[in-house]
Amino acid sequence: MNNYNQSAYAAPPSQWTKLKAELQEAASSLGIDSIGFATAEPFLYLKSILQQHRDNGYESGFEEPDLNKRTVPALPNGEQPLSIIAIAVAYPSKLVDPPKSEPGARRGILARASWGQDYHHVLREALMKLETYIRERVPGAVLESMVDTGVLVDRAVAERAGIGFSAKNCAVISPQWGSWIYLGEMVTNLPFPPDVPVEEGCGDCTKCIDACPTGALVGPGQLNAQACISYLTQTKGFLSEEHMTKIGNRLYGCDTCQVVCPHNRGKNWDHRPQLLPDPEIVKPLLLPMLDLSNREFKEQFGSSSAAWRGKKPLQRNAVIALGNFKDKTAVPKLTEVLLKDIRPEMRGTAAWALGRIGGSDALSAVRQAIQHEEDPEVCAMLERAEQVLLGGAEAQED
Repeated sequence: MNNYNQSAYAAPPSQWTKLKAELQEAASSLGIDSIGFATAEPFLYLKSILQQHRDNGYESGFEEPDLNKRTVPALPNGEQPLSIIAIAVAYPSKLVDPPKSEPGARRGILARASWGQDYHHVLREALMKLETYIRERVPGAVLESMVDTGVLVDRAVAERAGIGFSAKNCAVISPQWGSWIYLGEMVTNLPFPPDVPVEEGCGDCTKCIDACPTGALVGPGQLNAQACISYLTQTKGFLSEEHMTKIGNRLYGCDTCQVVCPHNRGKNWDHRPQLLPDPEIVKPLLLPMLDLSNREFKEQFGSSSAAWRGKKPLQRNAVIALGNFKDKTAVPKLTEVLLKDIRPEMRGTAAWALGRIGGSDALSAVRQAIQHEEDPEVCAMLERAEQVLLGGAEAQED
């Protein structure tokens, strides 16, 4: 094992070039599919972009609110950051023998980024191994790792470090792995030589923008998170009719802009067992989801990143999916939700779903609920559902 003296900043750059080469060689064994190195200079160009994004109301609300923290790399105790190590871990994009979704047994779908073990754990484990590897060689190194919930913008770091280019769909596309990658980074006080960014490769293609179900991609590299289905499926509360219709059977996340991307054609990564999906979890039956207790929810979905918001959003999305399937076998369960669920957003969403499915049983359930419902928003959704069921509303799109 080589030891690198941290005090040797004035030593020939080859010392850090050599350690960089060792890290590149060891990356795969540490659970990393792509590793890149960048300067720790502030992302000055990014601050104005983020501010405009905020001014336009495009933020999801999940972001770090301090724009300085998002654009200026930092280390604990005022230590000077000298470089950032970016990592990527590739994940699967295809299900092997997926279960069928059919009348009476309709299924939802989780986005690929939530397949297998929660990627936060996978990336943290890889970064911990990387930290250990570095500390064995540079015992006094100051390292600060971040995964998704960190303050820096993952995509900006990955782009600067040469992992890939920032695409029109706001994903980072690796020349090797496509956009089916998780991103993480480590700020360091070690002066690693930086890598060269990958040249932008979208060209004139606008497939992702054209395919976005809600028009959330408002321009190349510009996402209105408030309209993004991936964001909407993670919210709690009521959703608009338009958004519920466009969610389809998505329970968590949305992959449309990545599925249509030519750079992802034919790419499927199944070399990391912990990321392989269980088809019954990532494409679950919808009706049983509505009966899950908190414990049962954790047993079924707890190892997935889709569980981070709890069961309420996924159960609401299951109701939406049942409505979009227009499967009359779901009417009894939706009626039960409408009349007995203590959560207003579940009752209101069930009213919408029954209106979308149609039929006399659905109308009977809605009218029964109207008699005793007290929540104003649910009442409005019940009235709307009754209008639809009576044929008094504008025709809904199929």
